[in-house]
Amino acid sequence: MTTSFVRTLPVVLALALASIGVSAVAQTTAPAATPATAEPTTTEKVKEAGSNAVDATKRTTKKAVNATERGTKKAWSATKKTTKKATTATKNAAVKTGDAVETAGHKTADGMRSTGKAIGEKVPGTAENEAAKK
Repeated sequence: MTTSFVRTLPVVLALALASIGVSAVAQTTAPAATPATAEPTTTEKVKEAGSNAVDATKRTTKKAVNATERGTKKAWSATKKTTKKATTATKNAAVKTGDAVETAGHKTADGMRSTGKAIGEKVPGTAENEAAKK
């Protein structure tokens, strides 16, 4: 059920019940001359009630629209902030990962050079071997 249907249902019921009451009054009372200061008729009361219901529905709808717009703006702002935080965290993690890979690469290269030098010292005829003899 839509919200507009739920809002208009009481109005429709009020008008239907009022129309039943109008026809019952019309059958039981004879028409009389109405003075200028007479109370409003049931029909006029029903029209006024319907008008009031429509006005109330319009006001409620406007409030609902405004609340939805405010909620949408808050959600958008929260999404932007969260996205910015996530992006920053991802960038920081990428930098740290890059630094770790670079450090590991340098350590590996240094280790390989040291190993190569140690091997070269043991192989006759290499510069390392000649340097180790001196």
